[in-house]
Amino acid sequence: MSSTLAKIVEIEAGMAQTQKDKATAYHLGLLKARLAKLRRELITPKGGGGSGPGEGFDGGCSPRKHLEQCCIRNQGWCEI
Repeated sequence: MSSTLAKIVEIEAGMAQTQKDKATAYHLGLLKARLAKLRRELITPKGGGGSGPGEGFDGGCSPRKHLEQCCIRNQGWCEI
């Protein structure tokens, strides 16, 4: 986290030193975007990707398995 803070301070210092005119507008826009990204990371740090067990899409579900698990078990109408 301290490296993120150091990057934010470094970018802000660079923005303060940069002359503001048409020639540097694109560069300042890139710095602002990078600064916003770093601030967002400070507020919501990246979590460990993926969902835990029992959550998300079951990728190995065949139509037959779907019928067995959902329709027959529930003994009702099944919409695939």
